[in-house]
Amino acid sequence: MWGIDPTETATPQDPAFRAVFELTDHTGMVRTQDDFAGQWMLVFFGFTNCPDVCPTTLAEVAAVMEGLGPDASFVQPLFISIDPARDGPQALAEFVPQFDAGIIGLTGTPEQIERTAEGFYIFYEKVAEAAAPGGYTMGHSSQLFLFGPKGDFLTTYAYGTPAEDILADLTGRLRQ
Repeated sequence: MWGIDPTETATPQDPAFRAVFELTDHTGMVRTQDDFAGQWMLVFFGFTNCPDVCPTTLAEVAAVMEGLGPDASFVQPLFISIDPARDGPQALAEFVPQFDAGIIGLTGTPEQIERTAEGFYIFYEKVAEAAAPGGYTMGHSSQLFLFGPKGDFLTTYAYGTPAEDILADLTGRLRQ
């Protein structure tokens, strides 16, 4: 209904910005964008030790997923860590289920994270902070990305966008 045939070929009109990654999920399985072919993807970059932006955004994603009801099966939320030193699969396995929204946590080597972040045009940096776990925190872009069932970029939602607004937009897109 809202999915697509993953064997469908790309056309020259397809957008140049697509979700492309090869990372390890919170169960230890290597995942790529192809694993989510035919699904809508809500993608957020962050880190598990984030004091406010990341948990707030993931709570909004959880509210969106709950609001979608049965349509949630067409949408896969992804949380990509920009802190591979602290966020291995085990840390993500403890973190993402707290939001009870079917979020898949993804991590990788520093090189994989850098390549993925560059592909998504994400800014991130390590920032010294004595009071933070490990003596540092991470500064990062905080928008939520929406990709269509073909992996094509559709829009971003700025940090702080209410779940109701994201839900209304996403529901409208699902029904097109």
